[in-house]
Amino acid sequence: MTRSRGLHRRALLASAASLVALPLAGIENLSAAPTGAGGGTLTYAVFPEPTSLVAISTSGGGDRLVSAKVVEGLFTYDFDLKPKPQLALSWSATPDGLEYTFNLRPNVKWHDGRPFTSADVAFSLLLVKEIHPRGRATFANVRAVRTPDPLTAVVVLSAPAPYLVYALAAGETPIVPKHIYETGDARTNPANQAPIGTGPFVFKSWAKGSHAVYERNRDYWDAGKPHLDRLVVRFIPDAGARAAALESGEVDISGGNPVALSDLDRLKALPNLAITTEGNNYQPQQVQLEFNVANRYFKDQRVRQAVAHALDRKVIVDTIYFGYAIPAPSPISPLDARFYDPTVETHPLDPAKAEALLDAAGLPRGANGNRFAVTLDYNPFAPERLQLAYYIKQALAKIGIDVTIRTQDFPTFVKRVYTDRDFDFEINGLSNIVDPTVGVQRAYWSKNIIKGVPFSNGSGYSNPEVDRLLEAAAIEPSHEKRVQLFNAFQQIVAREVPLINLVTKLAATVYNERVSDHTVTGDGLEGNFSDVRVAAK
Repeated sequence: MTRSRGLHRRALLASAASLVALPLAGIENLSAAPTGAGGGTLTYAVFPEPTSLVAISTSGGGDRLVSAKVVEGLFTYDFDLKPKPQLALSWSATPDGLEYTFNLRPNVKWHDGRPFTSADVAFSLLLVKEIHPRGRATFANVRAVRTPDPLTAVVVLSAPAPYLVYALAAGETPIVPKHIYETGDARTNPANQAPIGTGPFVFKSWAKGSHAVYERNRDYWDAGKPHLDRLVVRFIPDAGARAAALESGEVDISGGNPVALSDLDRLKALPNLAITTEGNNYQPQQVQLEFNVANRYFKDQRVRQAVAHALDRKVIVDTIYFGYAIPAPSPISPLDARFYDPTVETHPLDPAKAEALLDAAGLPRGANGNRFAVTLDYNPFAPERLQLAYYIKQALAKIGIDVTIRTQDFPTFVKRVYTDRDFDFEINGLSNIVDPTVGVQRAYWSKNIIKGVPFSNGSGYSNPEVDRLLEAAAIEPSHEKRVQLFNAFQQIVAREVPLINLVTKLAATVYNERVSDHTVTGDGLEGNFSDVRVAAK
């Protein structure tokens, strides 16, 4: 049963049609599917183009979107983030949380014909711990991986890591063949450019700057899958060209908001296209306004609360994100039902209360009506953040805060915030990633105030009780107790607001109505596409 639901309205972006010619050049012959037991070709647009086709040493968005088609994980995760079997059939943990035993799927082969075994799992987990940007932290407590037999892997921990079992999706922790990667530097292994995996698709070619081609794995362990004969991955850097390719049918599917948010409603109108926002659960992205708590004004909690009371999340959802976001007042997104606390303080729009807080903080309006002036930076990676900056500027002007917006490129922004800490407040996006210990703790834990480390504790926030709660949750084997610890954490930081959590951005997938069963797990298009079907034209 497909999880995708189509929504339709009328539109056509005629000016973008001319942009599609160049990206399509030279690959027209790939649309013809080979004869086989599968069903046709899926053309999938990905951006940015991957640096590696295997996400073993990278967390890049493009890399993750293609990696799982070839190289699988121990589990996939449903929309409630419950583990579902992939290369592991089941798992169990000791009561003290210091050992995890994974029972592996039998009769699985690598694409070169070698058998998949527990040795591959042990090698991969330790490799991810060594070279993956997030794996170093996620697997920090992994002391060893025992392999008592070819179909059993036992992860031995130095301290409990209850979040670990949620980090085993293919895009986050790929299982790679030991016999291919055990020699040399895995970061530069040729298999990263021509992958060998256990997955539903076999790599055929990569024309950099244009496309990659995969074909059906006829020996796939999941009998009868994949349903496709061929997968063509197109790399189209321009949003207008992606829109034109989707509209014309040259591309069947693309995700992660492949077109401008303002264009999504127009695409809904076409009878051949549909849109879904499902598949955001595994890594929901929080859009945040982060304060430098050392700033002369923002070091006062009342001033931060006043800013929060000046902002309207509904306006942000409707006018900045065109409805492709949901209000999200807590560090943990509402999409993570496991740990989100719906009772947290939201600081709803209340300009009068904001004015009273600023008066109480000793910041009266001057002769010109302003209380003080600050500079607002924004991470330029997502274009809508500039519009969000202008909204914040206008909203704060109403309570007497004069805001100057500063624009800069991404490297300059990262250096300013995380190395120089030369900012007043800034707009950023931080994915929750797998589990609060992995994706949320980094922004609030005082031990993560690390000069030069991007997407860490940029605010400089420090609260010993918050540290205690986060550290306890990171090693607590009981899910119920973890919920209590994270709830207490959410309550404190919602009150103290070192960051204002504004909305969770919903990454839309645009797809042709001929395509079904593409978004069947919590990680959306980062899944392996084994279920995807394409109806004949």
